[in-house]
Amino acid sequence: MNSVGNTNNLGVAVKYARKKKGMTQIQLSERLSITTRYLKGIENSGRKPSYSLLIRILHELELLPDAIL
Repeated sequence: MNSVGNTNNLGVAVKYARKKKGMTQIQLSERLSITTRYLKGIENSGRKPSYSLLIRILHELELLPDAIL
């Protein structure tokens, strides 16, 4: 499984974008078909998503890749 590099930037960007869109962790995790616990790990604990999940996160939150790099 491939994973992204700097997860601190990713977690901060995901949390910020999710809140800006008015979404809860439950709502976003359901839209991504992942557990809320996994999303919390990405946002708060530096958990590394696969590249395919990263693309889905970027698409769902309408983020550009450079927002996390």
